[in-house]
Amino acid sequence: MTDTATRPAPVPFDPEIAPILDAMAAQPQPAMTEDTLPLMRGTGDAFPGADGERVARERGIEAEERSIPGPAGAPELELTVFRPAGHRPANGGAAVPAVVNIHGGGMVVGHRSWEHGRVADLVAELGIVGVNVEYRLAPEHPYPAGVEDNYAAVAWVAANAAELGVDPARLVVMGGSAGGGFSAAVALMARDRGGPALAGQLLLCPMLDNTNSTVASRQYDGIGTWQREANLFAWRCVLGEELAYSTEAPAYAAPTRATDLSGLPPAFIEVGAAEMFRDEDVDYATRIWATGGQAELHVWQGGFHGFDMYAPDAEITRAALATRTSWLRRVLGLPATAGGAA
Repeated sequence: MTDTATRPAPVPFDPEIAPILDAMAAQPQPAMTEDTLPLMRGTGDAFPGADGERVARERGIEAEERSIPGPAGAPELELTVFRPAGHRPANGGAAVPAVVNIHGGGMVVGHRSWEHGRVADLVAELGIVGVNVEYRLAPEHPYPAGVEDNYAAVAWVAANAAELGVDPARLVVMGGSAGGGFSAAVALMARDRGGPALAGQLLLCPMLDNTNSTVASRQYDGIGTWQREANLFAWRCVLGEELAYSTEAPAYAAPTRATDLSGLPPAFIEVGAAEMFRDEDVDYATRIWATGGQAELHVWQGGFHGFDMYAPDAEITRAALATRTSWLRRVLGLPATAGGAA
């Protein structure tokens, strides 16, 4: 941990949401280590919103649990598919866009049920299909297990679009934090492997840079939600000691390492100004623009990492959610008014 005397002065937190951090600091949690990971993970059933059917019912949509083939030689993957009520190809409904969501958790903790609400809200508002993915976690399953799982899930959705009632030409991959990093990596893989074609990549405070070398990565050492110590630990779990912080790490593990960001689907990149991923995310957007690519970047003043999840009713969150939805409508060709079931 950086000494506070040498740590660069952090950007202040938004005053409406700063008390959340004060409350968290008053109840400190143990450091993230291999010994504490099991307690931090819990089980899927223990997470709020674990019941996808209940989450769907509350929003007037439907949910279905699916098991699909994993990457070659890997176990099956578990998915939760959210769809507008009554949306079935057999019912004569038109194909709708789809969003595949990859959950956060530093690639070492987390469960798709953490983000059922995020996905279900988009399905209810936009009239799309939302797919929430479960993937293998490090350190038990280091790189490339997680990213290959997520690529396989996105490829499965594209390949089974007709069954799902999805328009394969309007498929977006999205995720927050580690899920944002995985989404960026899946976009790179889809480009390099010749598919599936993606209409966009929605990257929310994405975890992109394994070197932990930016000013922002030092400004939020010991403060905020996701802190430098946890980030260093997570990259060790994913890449091992030799590559953990190396510029030689694979681009599909740490997308910042990609030397070519041309030919990617349009990107939406959102990050808080008061979090450790700020600089790497701004740099990623800048590098996409440098190739002539499309990137929409939003840096929310005072936003800490994952502010929308911790402060769902704050004004900064309302603004961020409206901005994300606007981008999705534009990239998916949806009308400006709320969508409905197909």
